[in-house]
Amino acid sequence: MNSTAYFLLRLPIAASLLGHGLVRLPKLQDFANWMLGFMEKSYLPKPLILGFGYAVPIIEVVTGVMILTGFRTREAIYAALLLMAAFIFGNTTIENWDPITAQLIHSIYLGVILFFIQYNTLSIDNLLKK
Repeated sequence: MNSTAYFLLRLPIAASLLGHGLVRLPKLQDFANWMLGFMEKSYLPKPLILGFGYAVPIIEVVTGVMILTGFRTREAIYAALLLMAAFIFGNTTIENWDPITAQLIHSIYLGVILFFIQYNTLSIDNLLKK
């Protein structure tokens, strides 16, 4: 693998995270309230769900931009993996099994780019090392 291939591999996951967050940010309150309603059968505390609903789009945008630009890439991947784990856990609390497959695919993809992070040379991280 070379640096160009790694950069191109970063793009789809960055676009997914960034795109999810950007469409949700303008309607942040509506999204958080939707999540609260969606998770109403969960045993998780409502304030936790609501707070998470407000945080999700911001986390998605920030991690998407960081992965896209290659800024603190490793940390961004870890944050995105934690976000996927939270999504998966939340979905299990309401027995909503269908989206878990997509979330696991995102997690595997993130794991792959983490595994090959030594090729992250077309990045801000690499520029900052110099």
